Amino acid sequence: MDSNKLYNALLKSQEREKAEHAQRDVEAPAEGHINGDETRLLEQYRRERPFAGTRRTTEQPNWTMVDGEAEQRAPSLYDSSVSLDLINNPRPWSMGEMRERKIIHPGMANKAILDAFREVRIKLRDRAGTENFSVMMSSLGKKEPSAITAFNLAATFAMDSQTSALLVDCNPYQSDLPHLVSSPMKYGVTDFVADKELQVKDILYPSGIDRLSVIPAGTQSTSAVELFSAVRMKDLMSELKGRYPDRYIVINAPPFQISTEARILVRYANQVVLGVPFGEVTPDDIMKYVETLGTEKFSGLIFQQ
Repeated sequence: MDSNKLYNALLKSQEREKAEHAQRDVEAPAEGHINGDETRLLEQYRRERPFAGTRRTTEQPNWTMVDGEAEQRAPSLYDSSVSLDLINNPRPWSMGEMRERKIIHPGMANKAILDAFREVRIKLRDRAGTENFSVMMSSLGKKEPSAITAFNLAATFAMDSQTSALLVDCNPYQSDLPHLVSSPMKYGVTDFVADKELQVKDILYPSGIDRLSVIPAGTQSTSAVELFSAVRMKDLMSELKGRYPDRYIVINAPPFQISTEARILVRYANQVVLGVPFGEVTPDDIMKYVETLGTEKFSGLIFQQ
C-alpha cells in the first residue's frame, strides 16, 4: 500500500474511532461513573500513583505507522497530561510551611537560591538530552545529611508543569525526609526489597509539593548494603524510571566518603551530584572523590552552607 493510501486509511480509522467515542459519550452513565476502558486506564496509573484523583478522561490515544506497513501499533494508554493531573496532593504545604522547612518554591524571598537550583536543573537536563533520567545526590561531608538538598532538587523538577519528580530516599541512617513531607509515611525502599508482598504503591507518598512524590528509606537499616545490592532493588529502580517518561528521579544517598551504600547506589543513577559542606572538605578531597566516582556520571557540585 502506498503512503497516500495508508495515510487515508489511518485518517478513516481515527474518524471512526472518534465517532464511536462520541456515541459512547451520548450513551455514557451519569457524571461520576467511569466506563470500562477508562477504569483500566486509571488502574494502570494508580498501580503506582495511589493518591490519584478520579478525574474522568476522554483523550484519544495516538496512532502510529509501523515501518511503512499497513498496520497500526496498539494505541498507547500513556498521556502525560492525564498522568500529571492524576498526581494528587491531599495536604499541600503552605508558603509559610515551606519557608519554615527551607523548601524552595516560586515566589520565595531568596530568589538567588531558587535560581541556583533552576540552573542545576538546566545543566542536568542539558547533559541528559531529551531523555528523563535519575540523579543521585550525596554529600562529601561526614555527617551532613543531603535530604533537604535532594528534596529541593526534586522540587525544582516538579515546578515544571510538564514533568513530575520522584524522590527516592536511600539513606536509612539519617534523614530529614519526614520533616519535609506533609503525609505520614510507613514503608520504604528497604522494606520493599526485603518483603516481596509489598507493591510499589505501598511505598509511594505525596510530598506536599505538586507533581512531587516520595519514597522513604524504610526501616531495614541494618541490612541496607545487601538490600541495595539485591536484584529486587535493581528491578524497582528500573520500573520507577521506565514507567513514566515525564518523570525525573532524585536518589538521596548517604555521605559518599563514609558509606558503602552510596557507591552501590551509583549504579542506579544516570548522573551524580555531590554536596560540599562549607569548610569541611578541601579541594584535594573533592578531586579524590570525583576520581573515585569517575567522570562518566559525575555532573557537578552543590556547595552547602
